[in-house]
Amino acid sequence: MAVEEEGLRVFQSVKIKIGEAKNIPPYPGPNRMRDCYCTVNLDQEEVFRTKIVEKSLCPFYGEDFYCEIPRSFRHLSFYIFDRDVFRRDSSIGKVAVKKEDLQKYHGKDTWFQLQPVSADSEVQGKVHLELRLSEVITDSGVISHKLATRVLECQGLPIVNGQCDPYAAVSLLGPSRSDAKKTKVKRKTNNPQFEEVFYFEVTRPLSYTKRQFDVEEEDVDKLALRVDLWNASNLKFGDEFLGGVRVPLRVLGQAGVHDAWYFLQPRENGGKSVKVEELGSLRLNIVYTEDHVFPSEHYTPLRDLLLHSANVEPVSASTAHILGEVCREKQEAAIPLVRLFLHYGKIVPFISAIAHAEVNRTQDPNTIFRGNSLTSKCIDETMKLAGMHYLQVTLKPIIDEICTDHKSCEIDPVKLKESENLDTNRENLRQYVDRIFNVITTSGVRCPTVMCDIFFSLRESAATRFQVDQDVRYTAVSSFIFLRFFAPAILSPNLFHLRPHHPDPATSRTLTLISKTIQTLGSLAKSKSANFKESYMAAFYDYFNEQKYADAVKNFLDLISTSGKWDQKSIETPIMLKEGFMIKRAQGRNRFGMKNFKKRWFRLTNHEFTYHKTKGEGALCSIPIENILAVERLEEESFKMKNMFQVIQPERALYIQANNCVEARDWIDILTKVSQCNRKRLSTYHPSAYLNGHWLCCKLSADTAPGCTPCTGGLPANIQLDVDGDRETERIYSLFSTYMTKLIKMQEACGSKSVYDGPEQEEYSSFVIDDPQETYKTLKQIVSAVQTLEQQHTKYKRDKFKKTKIGSQEHPIGDKSFQCYIRQQSESSTYSI
Repeated sequence: MAVEEEGLRVFQSVKIKIGEAKNIPPYPGPNRMRDCYCTVNLDQEEVFRTKIVEKSLCPFYGEDFYCEIPRSFRHLSFYIFDRDVFRRDSSIGKVAVKKEDLQKYHGKDTWFQLQPVSADSEVQGKVHLELRLSEVITDSGVISHKLATRVLECQGLPIVNGQCDPYAAVSLLGPSRSDAKKTKVKRKTNNPQFEEVFYFEVTRPLSYTKRQFDVEEEDVDKLALRVDLWNASNLKFGDEFLGGVRVPLRVLGQAGVHDAWYFLQPRENGGKSVKVEELGSLRLNIVYTEDHVFPSEHYTPLRDLLLHSANVEPVSASTAHILGEVCREKQEAAIPLVRLFLHYGKIVPFISAIAHAEVNRTQDPNTIFRGNSLTSKCIDETMKLAGMHYLQVTLKPIIDEICTDHKSCEIDPVKLKESENLDTNRENLRQYVDRIFNVITTSGVRCPTVMCDIFFSLRESAATRFQVDQDVRYTAVSSFIFLRFFAPAILSPNLFHLRPHHPDPATSRTLTLISKTIQTLGSLAKSKSANFKESYMAAFYDYFNEQKYADAVKNFLDLISTSGKWDQKSIETPIMLKEGFMIKRAQGRNRFGMKNFKKRWFRLTNHEFTYHKTKGEGALCSIPIENILAVERLEEESFKMKNMFQVIQPERALYIQANNCVEARDWIDILTKVSQCNRKRLSTYHPSAYLNGHWLCCKLSADTAPGCTPCTGGLPANIQLDVDGDRETERIYSLFSTYMTKLIKMQEACGSKSVYDGPEQEEYSSFVIDDPQETYKTLKQIVSAVQTLEQQHTKYKRDKFKKTKIGSQEHPIGDKSFQCYIRQQSESSTYSI
């Protein structure tokens, strides 16, 4: 989800590898071991949770998490919890990285010390204050000064134990005073509107003048206003601290007025005294990305160069190929390139062109597509995008069964447990391999068309280049579909969205053995058992040394490399797209009865949207996809609940609360995409609920009244290929900008090759340059397009900096920005004078 900023769209995303924790403090009991899991939080909102690693003080997680961030945030936080069966899970420690510090750790494996977790330090949100100092003449004729403090509102307060009933405590602090007042409690909201004013007497010397106040340290300079936010708790432990701010009264300046937003801060010395090293550490790899995307016309020169790549002769002189040459990792270039070419329907000719060039450079048919080239990385990425739901329908049922049944499949005699039988384990493993092999080799009809077209091109290029080798037309395709698609998905199902978490060690071992066998079956190697270093694997593979397996692989490869033969849209098999627990409000299908909220298991396929009492039970309600007229957010004020959305049907709307903001956005996106082609989709909707006989948004009384707000922009109906072309072009620009020195060096290499027709210089040997003149021409165009975009970004940053007002709702005053605010106010007052 993008945030609009003065004609730009700003996207935030984060990719995290949660590695492991070490030196967790032992449990204070005879067992001493802990059952730990890790959560990822935007501020205090949990958006991801790892699996539980049992009985370990150095738990290994090995889990990846990616999300588009749909809102502003201050901290990306990680909490280590210890599971407790009998009471609430206890937090051991946390890592909190400020948003502005994320770039320090970009893409680096980093060990972070766990910090103590205390209620006083767990703050988020902001508060809007207005201070006004006025002179008052008393009955005795003495001039005194009164401070009017107005607490207007707060936004984004944390929810504590499922509730937020906030109030503000306001104090005027000084060397010899501490006056305190409180607002009323606002129930069931983390965005309270207080609108309360408090007055404090401020004493002054009789000789006080404004001029003296400006240059001398008077009493008022020693005073400060303290505003603390509290959650009114019904528990015996007392109210919970939500955050506070301290405002020195010197901010009043000459005007005597101060109106600003403040970030809430932790309470000073609120945490317990704990030695940091006693809590252990956590290994993380964080990649945070912010894309500032201009309107589409800004990207026309660069985009046209990229989309023309397939037509450039030779293809090594094309813009897309050059991007692969200058990037440190081919994967960096492949991700945005594939998404861009898919978006514009040019992925097949582009991959065909670079694959044909690579095949012509390959000398040995046994090494075809074995390196980490731009071709192999682009095909990998295309299969991940276009083939994800093909994987779901093909592998997910059997992978789920393997992860649930926990059958022992260890066939290494050295690793065999005393209670296990080697023959039984071999038979368990053989059955799993047989079943997975069969579902793969009979799934050709479901292989997406774009993948079939690419495989057809690979097959033709390989067969033409190596006409003597009869098997190369198969190995060129199997090296991708088996080696880089099915085998990795079996090995790490969580990375391909087949499972929510990395499997436990025993199941992971089973999947490793299956993946190895399937990979070898698909390779069509002449000597299969020789492919295994382990003797026990070679012996196990004898089960599959039959011609029927090789024939099945060849038939499958023939089928999926026949261009355009199958159309995935005609497949009627239900594909499970998303599932999970959420809270829904009763739809009112019964005329009488309370419309309460209940936790339900939701399941979405390409045919229907259902909810169930729990996972695996029959559906309590089924909504056909064609009955979904719109999917939109529901305003928080409707039920005083966050992360709500509505699925609008012909008769009523289903109101649902997701577990967090990321999950809410994911559900809205996938439901919108799958229902996008419905003929009766609405153009307007009600952003608030229908309660007490009227719509809260427009106050109309008829429950059938047409919507009062336009529906949000439609998304592509194709679930697999939802791509923003401008955003991908912006990312490619960023890569070219990052590697500008390599672009210049490549230009030098082209000049060197053109002038000296001999052995190339060593510093230029890493570049593939088949035609120096054509490559130089393209490089010159790239540099020009990148520099133009660079100027536009610089202008945007400069203009944004000029317009930034510290203390506004968008840029509240924080612990580091107070001095900037004072300086900004001083400059503006000087300018006005």
